[in-house]
Formats: sequence, C-alpha cells, structure tokens
Amino acid sequence: MKSYILSIDQSTQGTKAMLVDENGAFLLRRDIPHRQLVSPEGWVGHDATEIAGNIFRVCEKVLHDSGIDPAAVIAVAVTNQRESVAVWDRKTGNPVCESIVWQCNRAAELCERLADSRTPALIREKTGLNYSPFFSAPKVAWILENIPGVRERAERGELCLGTMDSWTIWQLTDGRSHFTDTSNANRTMLYNIQTGTWDESLCRFFGIPESMLPDVLDSDALFGKTDLRGLLPHEVPIHAAVGDSNAIVVSHGCIRQGDALCGYGTGSAVIVNVGHKPINVTNGANMTTLYSSQGRAVFGMEGVINYSGAVVTWLTKNAGLAENAAQTSAMAFAANPQDKTYMVPAFTGIGAPHWKPNATAAYVGMTRLTGQNELVRAALESVAYQIADLVLPAGERLGVPARELRVAGGPSRNAYLMQFQSDILGCPVVVPEYEELSGIGSAYLAGMAMGLFDLETVLKQQKTTVFQPKMSEEERQERLLGWKHALDVVFQY
Repeated sequence: MKSYILSIDQSTQGTKAMLVDENGAFLLRRDIPHRQLVSPEGWVGHDATEIAGNIFRVCEKVLHDSGIDPAAVIAVAVTNQRESVAVWDRKTGNPVCESIVWQCNRAAELCERLADSRTPALIREKTGLNYSPFFSAPKVAWILENIPGVRERAERGELCLGTMDSWTIWQLTDGRSHFTDTSNANRTMLYNIQTGTWDESLCRFFGIPESMLPDVLDSDALFGKTDLRGLLPHEVPIHAAVGDSNAIVVSHGCIRQGDALCGYGTGSAVIVNVGHKPINVTNGANMTTLYSSQGRAVFGMEGVINYSGAVVTWLTKNAGLAENAAQTSAMAFAANPQDKTYMVPAFTGIGAPHWKPNATAAYVGMTRLTGQNELVRAALESVAYQIADLVLPAGERLGVPARELRVAGGPSRNAYLMQFQSDILGCPVVVPEYEELSGIGSAYLAGMAMGLFDLETVLKQQKTTVFQPKMSEEERQERLLGWKHALDVVFQY
C-alpha cells in the first residue's frame, strides 16, 4: 500500500490540507476558509477557536475526497502564516482573545513608545529583523497590555503564546506539545539568531514572561504525535513545522547560496539564500532563519510586502473593479499602454524595504482617460514593483544580479503579473506547475527526515513555466523611476 504525508497549511485566508505520496508527488488539496476579523480601526484578527476546528474538518475532507485508506498516512507536516500569533490558557486551551494577524498594525503605538534611539540596532543585531509591529512580540505585548487580566495570568505561568504552527501542533496533540521551529521562532522578534535561543533581554524589553514561550526545534524535528482526533487508526509523527514562505525555499529548490524566490500569497515574501551564516543587510530587508536541520540553520535575506494577493482581493471584493481574480490578467493586457497610473497599496502601511507603517494607499498619476482596466493594471503592477524593491537591492548586496526569480502562490497564475514581474526585474521568472509549494515544502522536510526520499529526486518531478523579459532597459528604468515618484507622493502625504 502506498504511503502518504498529510500536510496542513495554516494560511492567512484559510486552513489547507494536502497529500504528498512516499515519492514526494502531490495528490490533492482541500481548503476551508476562516473569517477575517477587521475592526473599525483596520486591525486584522482571526478566531483561533474557529481555526482549531477547521484543522480537523479539512483533514477529514482531504482524506474523504482522496479515497485513500487513512492507515496509509504515515506522517503529518505543518506550515503556517508566520508572524500571526495567538495567546491561550495552558490548561483549558482557550484563547484569551482573537489571534492577531501578521498584517495587523495595532501595536504601532506600543513600538514607538517602547523604543529609544538604540532599539532598532539592538533588535537587528540580535534577531536580524527590523524593529516593527509587523512581528509577533509587539502583538503579544499589546495583548498583555490591553486585554484585562491577561498580564497577571501570564506572570503566573498560566498562558502560552505561539505562532500558528504552535497553535496547530497544540491542537493536533491535544495540548501535549508546545513547540515551534527555528523559522517561526525567528519571526517573533524574541529569538536570537546568533545564539539560536530565546533572548532573555528581548523578553524583558517587550514585557513577555519566558514561561509563555514554546520550545524551539529544528524544522524537520519530531514535534509530537497525532491521530487527528480519531481520523487515523493510529498516531503518526508530526515530523515538520516551518513558516510558509520558508517552506517554499525547500519545495522550490532554492537551497544554494544566492538562489532567489518570491512566495506570493495574501502578502509576499522575497527571499535570497545567503547560506549557513547570517550577514548584515542595510537595504531595509531582514536577515532571517529559513529552516534548520540536524542543528544547522540556513539563513536568508528577506523582505515581506503586506499586499499582493490581497490587492486582487481588494479589486474584486472591495472596489468592484473586477468580478474575480482570473479576470484581472485579461483586463490588464487590455489597458491603454500609454496610461501612466501607479497604485501604492499601503492599506495598512508598507513594509520592506520602506517600513512606513502609517502610510495609506493611493492611486497616483491618473488622467481623464484612466479607466477600469488601467486601475486594475496599476494594482497588479504595484505587486511587481514591491517585489523589485527587494530583489534588485539584494542582487547589489551579493554582487550579482538575480539569475532568475522562482515564484509560487496563487498570484503566480496571473499571466500579466508574471510577465510584468520578469520585465521589471530584467530576468526570467520561473512558475511551478503547482500552487501548493508551502504545504509541499513541509511535506518534503518530513519525508526527508523519515528517509523516504531526497530533495534532488523530488525536484526533478516538478514542471515549470518560464516568463522571459521583453521590456527594453530604457522603459524599465523609466517605469522604476515613476514608481519611486509614486512612493514619494504617498510618503509625503
């Protein structure tokens, strides 16, 4: 009987479950969405209890629809939206409030209040990260400060915190395992990448009791065992946990120093592999732990943008400029090529490399002839410009331009966006056959840890589509200059 790894992808928009067989081949995926809790202030949250229930519902769905014998599942792997964080009661498992999503900027004032002139440099030295409310620690500090009674409970050792991998593993093991991996630990802004441990001084700085923290393991470690609350006939190991963008590093084969990729999702993460030692970066990006195995970490230069797939969601759900995501590509191709409209999608601020948390979104450069197609095109192009703002400086830092950009995620199916991305970078863009590379990446880590296959073998199975640049260098530079002008307009507002 063929064996399978069941991979759970706890993403921003929903919970996904997929099956990868013993040879690393993808079988199928099923999704269950969860609510996006957006407050009048623009704060973004999720109901962690809703997510907990969806974990088992989506696993049941993928097992049913696949038709496989549940006994054929030999391991579970986990991947997740990274900086999103939950706080819950250690005994009851009940969250103290909604989980705070990585997009949420509610801790901006707290960050400003805590910091002095030395804080950003200290944070970067220890964690590799820019000091920002984007990461988990300020969000947890906000919960401790603003939810009545929570700080007292935390100081008594009654509460746990965790990114959504920890929350998922807690559910899978019925509260027996409180773990995270190095990739997720790094994104809390409490983990010291120089020592590979939680940092006591950072916990004090944010006022977070160390008792709340999960234990940190390698990304392919054994995180516990689960029978998916009876869906499986016996318990199987949870043999991988890794952040979603980091999982794509593995599944896309970007494991050599200098390899570059972009994981397009609700937001997007651009990553350049820098090898086994962190380096100092000065372009507004972060130095982050990509994954670790057998006690050895791989580091990457990374920048995250808040709005990529979410831009398309805004076009369809909020602005009504397109009926669905698939339509946006054709609309962009049909737009007037003479129109010079830019969109800056800073709906909740703008992240790397600019780090302007108070910036707001805007269209810049419209004329009387700007219409629906042009607005849609400008929105799609805004995604590519943000990616270029990270990839181009990374090439300068390493001394070589990107040979190619490997991409993944739903927006990578948008032909206009991928062609424009190739044009504005001046290099090929490589799109995989499957969109599920986060879940596949965590499954690969589990499969390799269990000795089922090696990475080189499974990567040979993948099929790709390659977009080649067609834009002239003169036009490319002109467009990049226009984008810089649009940013300047928004930042001065």
